[in-house]
Amino acid sequence: MGAPHVLSNPPKVALIGGGFIGPVHAEALRRIGVQVHGLLDITPEKARPQAEKLGIPKVYATIEEVLADPEVGAVHLASPNHVHYEHAKAALEAGKHVLCEKPLAVSGEESSELAKIAASRPRQAAGVNYNLRFYPLAQEMRQRVASGALGRILTVTGSYTQDWLLLADDYNWRVEPDGHTNLRAIADIGTHWMDLAQFITGKHIQKVNADLATFHEHRNRPIGGAETYSGPNAAKKATEPVKITTEDYGAVMLHLTDGARGVYHVNQMHGGRKNRLYLEICGTEGSMVWDSESPELLALGRRGAPNQLMNRDPAILSVEAGDFSHYPGGHAEGFPDAFKQLDLAFYSYILGGCQGTPNFPTFADGDREVRVCEAIAQSAKSKAWVDVAE
Repeated sequence: MGAPHVLSNPPKVALIGGGFIGPVHAEALRRIGVQVHGLLDITPEKARPQAEKLGIPKVYATIEEVLADPEVGAVHLASPNHVHYEHAKAALEAGKHVLCEKPLAVSGEESSELAKIAASRPRQAAGVNYNLRFYPLAQEMRQRVASGALGRILTVTGSYTQDWLLLADDYNWRVEPDGHTNLRAIADIGTHWMDLAQFITGKHIQKVNADLATFHEHRNRPIGGAETYSGPNAAKKATEPVKITTEDYGAVMLHLTDGARGVYHVNQMHGGRKNRLYLEICGTEGSMVWDSESPELLALGRRGAPNQLMNRDPAILSVEAGDFSHYPGGHAEGFPDAFKQLDLAFYSYILGGCQGTPNFPTFADGDREVRVCEAIAQSAKSKAWVDVAE
């Protein structure tokens, strides 16, 4: 049932960013035997309690201190989007392996430069954390498409919905513009959907037509800042109204390679949907449907035969998908396991000398996503179809 869970003598990691997603990185790395050696956050004072909580022995004061540490071989970037470019470039040039949260950068100019730097350093691994690829049934869908089981791919459709920004009092840094595309729902969760759709179908998005909407024209920002995904028991703070220019909702029509068509929507004000990605692939020989809120089930559709509902079980998965499924059927694998599998692929590639084709999302994939987002922003503004820059 897949590769060994614990790696032998992997490089030590510095984690940049201790917020919502940083601890998820730390947990996944610990599960595969990769030591998180140090943490960098906005200030050492903010980092220390998080480092103690996560069992991270060292706290850094600056990015320069991180990159000068000879014990650190790899850097995980879980920092805010606008500093990804600066940190990723510096880490690559310092000779470190880099795994960056999405988006890789806020502009195509930045992401293209990062992809070129990564390509010029083939002995350094450079990946982007599109972890949803590593759900076992997402891998199974990719293998079924590649095998021709669905025939020629006709359409890919779906959505990504959440409710954490339903109220006007809901606020964190993600609602603020990035100074470039100023996309939020598309850049935050839509990129996950688009990466997964392209990964499974093996096709690239070539042209887009987008409609965006901001339902709360103003939100109430806590004075002194707000925590991401703070719970109902979080202390109430005094607030100030802030005009919102990023989108709560977006719908995008797609043209993909080989004549395939697509459409999806994102909505961060969908009451009751906590974090749901829905994806449907249709071909000339059948269809597949996967819902991240029921990640252990894959619906298989046929015209001339009974439809099927397939459970995730390594015993019946393809060999390729089985490599990313470590538990027997009926023992659910979910979000933390997808992180673990991505990290396992990333560090196995490093330990193998960075030979061959990476089996994780690369900086080239991250660059393509940024360019798709730029086309979406341009389309929404011009109200027309826009080609994705090559």
